[in-house]
Amino acid sequence: MTAVIDKPVRKPGPWAAPPRPVWEEEPSKVGLASKGLVLGIACLAILFPLWIVIVTSLSTRKTIDEAGGLVMVPKDITFIAYQELLSGGQVTRAAIISVLVTLVGTAFSMTVSVLCAYGLSRTGSLGHRWILMTLLATMFFSAGLIPTYLLVQTLGLTDSYLALILPSAVSVFNILVLRGFFQGISQELIDSARIDGAGDFRILWQIVMPLSRAVIAVITLFYAVGYWSAWFNASLYLNDQDMMPLQNVMIQLVQKQEAPVGLGQAIKTGQLSGLAVQMAVMVMALLPVAVLSPFVQKHFKKGMLTGAVKG
Repeated sequence: MTAVIDKPVRKPGPWAAPPRPVWEEEPSKVGLASKGLVLGIACLAILFPLWIVIVTSLSTRKTIDEAGGLVMVPKDITFIAYQELLSGGQVTRAAIISVLVTLVGTAFSMTVSVLCAYGLSRTGSLGHRWILMTLLATMFFSAGLIPTYLLVQTLGLTDSYLALILPSAVSVFNILVLRGFFQGISQELIDSARIDGAGDFRILWQIVMPLSRAVIAVITLFYAVGYWSAWFNASLYLNDQDMMPLQNVMIQLVQKQEAPVGLGQAIKTGQLSGLAVQMAVMVMALLPVAVLSPFVQKHFKKGMLTGAVKG
C-alpha cells in the first residue's frame, strides 16, 4: 500500500497578491436579487408620486372630485389645464421669463467660471494663488443676507432681471471642479500650441474646451438647474408680480392657494379644478430638468470625478 504523504501548506510570501476586498468578489444570486429589489423599490418611490401628479393634472374636475383629491388611475384624460395655463396668462409669461433667465444666466455663469478656472489652473498666472485663496474664503465666510440685499439695492438692481442672475452668478465649487479638470490636461499639449503661436484664448477655445466637454456639460447643467429652480432672489428683489418667474408663480399657486391671473374665474365657475392647475404647474416646472438630465447623465462620472480628484 502506498503511503499518502501530506504536502506542507505553504504560507503566501510577501510577494503574493493580497485577498480581494468583499466588494470586488463575484456577487451571488441572492445579492443580485436583493440589489434589484432595493433599486426597484427606490424607483417606485420616486416614480409613483410623479405619476400621481401627471395623472391629476390631466384629469377633469369630475374625476378629481370622485377620487377625493389626487388621482391614481387615469380616467377622462383632458389637457384643459395645460391649455389654459399656456393661453397667454401669468403662467405663460412666467415660463418665458424663467427660460430667458436660465439661458442668459447659464451663459454668463459658464463664461465667467471657465475663464476664472482656466486662469487659476495655470500656475504661472498673475496672482493666481491669492485669487484662489480669496475664492476659497468665500466658501466658508459669507457677508449675510442683509449686506447682499443692500448691495443689490445700491447698485439699482431691484425690480430688475439682473437681480435674478448676478447675486448667484458664480459658484466657487463649480470653478474648483473646472480648475481640477483643466489641470489634468497635458501641459506638453498646451506648450506645443504656444510654440506654434497660439495665445491663451485660442488655447482655451480650441484645445482646452474640446477636451473638457464632459465637465463643461455637467457644470452647465448645474447652473441651468440652479437658475431654473431659483425662487428666493425673485421673492427678495422683485416687487412687480408681472416679473415673477415660474417657480414663484408655483409657490403662489400651491402654498398660498392664489390662482394665476386669468384662471381665477375658470376655477370658480367649475371649468377647471384648482388641484389640476397646481399639478400642471408642477409638471411644467419639472419637465425641462427631466428632459435634459438624461442627455448629460453620461458625462457625470467622467466630469465630476476627474475634476474633483485632480483638484
